[in-house]
Amino acid sequence: MKSDSPREIILIAHNLRSCHNVGSLFRTAEGIGVQKVILSGYSPYPIDGSSKTPDRRLPHIAAKLARQINKTALGAEHMIAWQHAPDIYEVVRRLKADGWRIVAVEQAATSVKLPAYQPPGKVALLLGREVEGVEPEVLAACDDIVEIPMYGHKESYNVVQAAAMALYHCRFV
Repeated sequence: MKSDSPREIILIAHNLRSCHNVGSLFRTAEGIGVQKVILSGYSPYPIDGSSKTPDRRLPHIAAKLARQINKTALGAEHMIAWQHAPDIYEVVRRLKADGWRIVAVEQAATSVKLPAYQPPGKVALLLGREVEGVEPEVLAACDDIVEIPMYGHKESYNVVQAAAMALYHCRFV
């Protein structure tokens, strides 16, 4: 099912540890019609046979990570555009220069509750570390910060569930 939404969405996963979370993000992003997934920092990434940039990882490490990502992505990593970009600040600078609004999903004093957020036409949704969240220095480089309200006793959602809620909001609001 294709969305009628004219909104363009990029998903940035910065400094995630879990291959399974990365794989689930690929599957979620593909399902919601994200244009591209950018894996930055130390986030694991699949093998990219089409890249002109050589993969500097040891082959057995790259293969192991690719298998783990595929376990939850179920092939979505081959169906959606993606790139690995070690430097998050270069990613943010380039996207801003191309007219994208960088929106972090994080709990912060200056955050806007997700239901009240009106996404722009070109939104790059940034997710951070599974436990610690997006680093304060990275938050400072973002245009907006959105927070998903919590009503239970836990303080945060899993990064993939948070991504799914924020992506759905950005796609259909």
